[in-house]
Amino acid sequence: MTPTESHRDDVGAKIGMWLFIFTELLLFGGLFIVYAVYRYKNPVAFHFAAEELNRGMGILNTILLLISSATVAMSLTAVQLNERGKSLILISITLMLGVLFLVNKYIEWGDKWGHGIYPGSEKLLELGHGEVLFFGLYFAMTGLHALHIVIGLLILTIALFRVKRNRITSSDYVLLENGGLYWHMVDIVWIFLFPLFYLIV
Repeated sequence: MTPTESHRDDVGAKIGMWLFIFTELLLFGGLFIVYAVYRYKNPVAFHFAAEELNRGMGILNTILLLISSATVAMSLTAVQLNERGKSLILISITLMLGVLFLVNKYIEWGDKWGHGIYPGSEKLLELGHGEVLFFGLYFAMTGLHALHIVIGLLILTIALFRVKRNRITSSDYVLLENGGLYWHMVDIVWIFLFPLFYLIV
């Protein structure tokens, strides 16, 4: 056993990731509660504000993340089966889908910005208190989610290079497994964000 292997603690790493994911879910759970309270108090304003969002873009981003969750899970299975080439392809696809998600979100945000709808804008302030709350939550929550996407992409990029260098193998794959868990958490959060902002009108 090498010195590096003697200091491995796969169980501890997995527990640490699960605890981290739990705290992240608490964070978003708190934001979901805030959203629910404000929506209950401003149902009409939230209804009309939601009509301003592009539902097609929301659906596309949902599909991208669902597929990416499948590919990252398959990449872990490929590593466990010693199929390094297949794992590299699947991680690369996951990264590509994540980037496409961010590009779509950038386009969607840009469209709102172009129409003068952004935090603190005069047009938004003219719409009323309820609309200000809706778009404030929209930009804050989807922005925080996008930040988590970026972090997930960084983790999976590191995993990609480690698989390529044969440092993630069928006997040592905890980094990729934890990266996959984090990516699934990001996907689950979006599964809640999507209907809250795009479908419940």
